[in-house]
This record gives sequence, C-alpha cells and structure tokens, in this order.
Amino acid sequence: MASFALVALDVPLKKLFAYALAGFTPAVGSRVLVPFGPRRLSAVVMELRDDAADFTGTPKAILATFDDLPALTSDTLQLCQFVADYYHYPIGAVLSAALPTAFRGTAAFREPAAASVYFVDDVDVLLNQLSKRAPAQRRIAEALLVPHTPAALRRLHDSAWRWVQAWHAAGWVSAAAEECRVGVASPDLPLNAEQALVVNELTTATDFSPFLLYGITGSGKTEVYLQTISQVLARGLQVLVLIPEINLTPQLEGRFRARFPGVRMAALHSGLNNTERAVNWLAALRGEAQIVLGTRLAVFTPLPKLGMIVVDEEHDPSFKQQEGLRYSARDVAVYRARQAKVPIVLGSATPSIESWANAKAKRYRLLPLTQRAVPGAVLPKITLLPTKNVGLVDGLHVMALAAMHAALARGEQVLIFLNRRGFSPVLQCGECGWMASCSHCSARLVLHLKERRLRCHHCGHEEAITPACPDCGNHDLKPVGQGTQRMEESLPQHFPGKKILRIDRDSTSKKGELDAALAQVHSGEADIIIGTQMLAKGHDFDRLNCVVVLNADTGLYSVDFRAEERLFALLTQVAGRAGRRETPGEVFIQTAFSDHPFYHQLLARDYAPFANRTLEERNMLLLPPASAWALFRADAPELEQALAALTQIRMCIAPEPNLTLNQPVAATMLKRAGVERAQLLIAAKSKAQLQAVLDEALPAIQALKLGKVRWTLDVDPVEV
Repeated sequence: MASFALVALDVPLKKLFAYALAGFTPAVGSRVLVPFGPRRLSAVVMELRDDAADFTGTPKAILATFDDLPALTSDTLQLCQFVADYYHYPIGAVLSAALPTAFRGTAAFREPAAASVYFVDDVDVLLNQLSKRAPAQRRIAEALLVPHTPAALRRLHDSAWRWVQAWHAAGWVSAAAEECRVGVASPDLPLNAEQALVVNELTTATDFSPFLLYGITGSGKTEVYLQTISQVLARGLQVLVLIPEINLTPQLEGRFRARFPGVRMAALHSGLNNTERAVNWLAALRGEAQIVLGTRLAVFTPLPKLGMIVVDEEHDPSFKQQEGLRYSARDVAVYRARQAKVPIVLGSATPSIESWANAKAKRYRLLPLTQRAVPGAVLPKITLLPTKNVGLVDGLHVMALAAMHAALARGEQVLIFLNRRGFSPVLQCGECGWMASCSHCSARLVLHLKERRLRCHHCGHEEAITPACPDCGNHDLKPVGQGTQRMEESLPQHFPGKKILRIDRDSTSKKGELDAALAQVHSGEADIIIGTQMLAKGHDFDRLNCVVVLNADTGLYSVDFRAEERLFALLTQVAGRAGRRETPGEVFIQTAFSDHPFYHQLLARDYAPFANRTLEERNMLLLPPASAWALFRADAPELEQALAALTQIRMCIAPEPNLTLNQPVAATMLKRAGVERAQLLIAAKSKAQLQAVLDEALPAIQALKLGKVRWTLDVDPVEV
C-alpha cells in the first residue's frame, strides 16, 4: 500500500515533491491540492510509492483530490516528461502549460450545461427578412449555415447574439443541443490524380508514418486532409489538426464543420475563454470530440483514440513558442505520432528546411502536389517592379497602379501586401536627423497618425507625438516609410469610389473584427484590401486576382540565416492568394534589388531548387539542420552583467570534439522592455550530443549565483 505521492508543481524547480497520503490514494495522473510553503497549489500526481524518495524532512499531507479532471493517461504524462527533458524545463511547468487554465487553480472546475447551437436550414428565408442596408446582419445570417454557439456568435460581432435571439424567437433560426446537431454534409470535391494518390498513401499508412505533403498554393491540401480524415473517423478514431495562427481557425473550422456536421469537434485556441477551452479539452480527453482543431498548445491535448495528426503550414515559425516553455509544436507532434504509432502529415507549399532535409534523408515520405486543384487554375504570373531611380506615387510603382486599375475594371479584387503596421515606421527630423525611439527598447517608435500616438511594436510602450524635435527644436518632423495606415489614407485619391479595407492587428484587435473583415472580402464588398502577414496564408478569396507586394527587400539582408527561407515562404504564400480560380492571377513585387539571385529563384516558381541549394549551404556551413543548436539568453539591467553571467555559464560547459562554444555577444535587439540582453550559442554535431552536454552542464549552471541576471535556455532556437 503506497504511503506517499510524488507530485509535479508549477514552480521553477526541476524536481518532484513528496506528499503523504492522508487516508486516500489518488490515481497517478490525477489533480490534487497540496500545501507549498504558505500557499496552496494544484499539483499532478506522477508516482505513488511507499517511501518519500529523497525528501529529508517530514512530508506534508495532500489536502484534497479534485474530481473535475479524469486522471491523465500514462501517454500524456510521458509526452510532457519528454518535453520537459528535451527542452530542459520543469515538469510541473510543462504540465501546467499543457492543462487548460481552469485546471491550474485551487478550485474545482464545474462543467456548464451543454450549449445549444443556432443555425438556418434555408438562409434565403432569413435574408428576405433583413434589410439590404444591414450588411453586418446579413453576414451573420450567412454564417449560420454552419451551426454556432452563443459564444462563437459573440466573437463574430458584438450584437450577433442579440440578433440571433430575435431571429430564433421569430422562427427564422433553429436551435439544437450542440452534440445532437446533425445536418447535410457538404460533398467531397473531386480529386485530381495527384490528390487521389496522396489520399490513398495516407489512408493506407499504418503505425508511425511521417509524411511531408509538399503542395503548391491552391493545390487542394485542405481537401486532401478532409478526405483522409473522413476515413480515419470511419474507423472510430480521433484526429488532431494543428494550424499556426488563430486567424486561420474560423475559416478552417467552418470547412470542417460543413464537411462533418454530425461529428463532435473541439476547437482549442487563445480566442476561447477559460470555460470554453476546458469544455472542449475534456471532450477530447473523454473521446467525445473526434476532431481537435487548434493552435500550438493543442499538441498536448489528451486523445485516447488518436488515429492521425495533421500539421498544416508546418514551416510556420509561430509553431515555436518564444516565451516560457520554448517548445516546437511541430516537433512535439512528430514525437507524439511516434509515441502513439500513428501517421502524421506535415503540409506546406514551402516546407521548412529541417523537414526538407528529413524528406531528402528518407526519414519522411515526400508527397508532392504540383497542380492547382481547380481545373484550369494556374499559378499567378509574378512580375518584379524595379524601384531604383523610379519615382513612386504614394509608395506605388506606376505599373502597379495601372495593374490595379485594370483588375478593378474587370470586377476583380486587389490585395496590397505591406507587412508594416501603423502610418510610418519612423518619425524623423528633417534638420538634424533625429528619429523617435523607444526609451525601453533598441527600436524606433512607429507613427500611428489616426490615434496621434507613437508606439513600440516590441514592448507596447506608447506616447504622444512630440510637436518638435527634442534635439534641435525643429517643428518639421516627417514620417519616413510606408505603413498600412498611410497606404489606406493615400489610396482613395487614386481609386475614388472603391471600398478600401485595411486588415492588420490594429484594425482587428477586438473580438469579431477579423471575421467581419474577412466576410467583407468573401462577399465582394471590399475592392482593395491592404493587409499584413495575417492574410498571407490559408485564405481563399474567389475574386482576388491582383496582388501588389511592397517592402519585400527587408528580408534579404537580415543577420538571421533563415531570413531568405522565410521570405521565400512569405512571398510564395502571398502570391498564392491570387488567381485561385479559372482567371489567371498577377503578382507584382516592388524591389530595389531586382537582379538579386533570390528573386530569380522565386520567379522560377519551384521551391525544390531553392530548398536544395539552401540545404547544401547549411550543410557546408554547419548550420541547422546540419548541426544542433542551443541558445542561452541573459537579461540584466546592464549589458556587462548579462555578458558576465553568460561567461560563467560557458565555463560550466566542458569542451569536447564536435562541440562549438561561441563567445557571449549582445543580442540583435540589445535592449527590450527596459532590460539589456545578451546570448550564448552552443552548436553540436547532433541532437544527442547536445542533449548530453546540457544534461551534464545544467546542474552546475543552475547552482550559479547570478544576482539580478535572468537567464533562459532555448533548444533548437528559430530566432538568433
């Protein structure tokens, strides 16, 4: 009979804590309440034993067990332990991150009654009751072709739930319990020969089978996912689908719900409140939710009947967490598929070089899709518009303006892609050259003219626009460079009467604003869309056939060795928004370096040669994936303190063959949020060697007394 439990606590210590069992024996994986100093904390039982392990005092007793959470399975605990070991992070903190917020506190979570969903079977009946001058109401009505909960409706529009209640009372909208709602599934789309071959490969795979689905933009990767998932569900299994960003969730969720209306689906992303996330997570854990669709953190969701994992846009850097537990959801998903012995599909038009290397080495099976899914659709034509010694008109090349006029005259939509928010990235004095800078970061303040504010996009600091130069007193301060707000302000004079819509983080900061903006694009209300990278991937706009890309050159001369890879992916994704139907698309890229080899590769429209060349360069220079990296970062009030701390850390690591210990250096952005930053890079020949080195060195590193210096470790960093 066990007398003690070893539990994991969300504290910055890499150990388990022993507690005495007081008359009851909780299951391994269950949630319990324990005393910890003067506090009471939630903990997860990791082991039951008849002694207190290495605890030297008298262990305190567990105070209570929670009945709100079924015991986590051994697979879930083992997955979290792997993440803790690989990324060298406390197991309690990993488990805390893996659990929804509702299960991290000291109170039991009480599941609310099942929510109802609201829907229309004949949307025309409802639309006939609504004014044509109420576009927002009409968008909500059309959205009800897919069942929505009240919470989901509130995310679409502040008044959506009130409108739907009124329509339901009038009999124009139906309601049903969410799990009971069954409708008519949207039909499978016809597959071309390539798609059919891929679906057959995926559905006949057994055991752990990693696939790299390399498909050009518009090649129908989502339809491949849907038809493959359909067959997995038919076997009574669950599917985990990971996507990189929350703004892709509503559109993809809508397609999934339309295809599988009778299937319980759990969405997991930051747009949900704590209760919604906990309810969906429990549905997955119990096996009730057959499809889990989520962003990065959903990779930890317990799935007792897991049958397949899909990672869409696998190359996207947002799969790597950059704060706290710095894990890669893509890499954890691959490990999880191996653990569960199920197939995993990594999909992208521009695979990461790491995944490309795995495919070249036959560790992943490469599945190509080289044709667009819509018959007659072709990749858009890309044209470079040289800007050297060319007079731009409000930041636009005259040929870009002409192409935009022509597209609008044909009734098509235009996208201006500019990955810079605000009015202007710099406010400068014309006399002495002073530029507005953030007092907390090594960065310029961005001018937001409409709000009359200067903002730092790194730490969030903002201040009023200064009326005069603080250095010389000159009142003639000029905005330098182009931002989305400035483009939005200048376009009406060139395109009078056209509906111009800006979609960026500033214009879609409130709940429902992004969904409403995308609905305007899909409905054809917007003629010209000005967008940042929020619109670069995953969106399918029927009438969008002209794309103009501004400010693309910034990725060519970055200190980051991954900059060209990311720029290639970004431009490929942006270009892929154009011409996704029968009408050929046009893409115009304004550049001051039209003769750069990078653009010649981009114009070739074939990612494989670029990926092969990049992989060869990295192998030659011993850059990832040819080597394994770990990055120690240090934050301190002064740079010298951070560098001194990293020097001590470096001394704790024993030199050995095939291990490179670089010298500590200042971070690329020296100062951020009021602290100065430095970094120490370690490179090893293999991941196994790197892990062995870290395992040996970290106990000594953690014992260092570094004063006010805060250090972190990032294994497999994507930002250096």
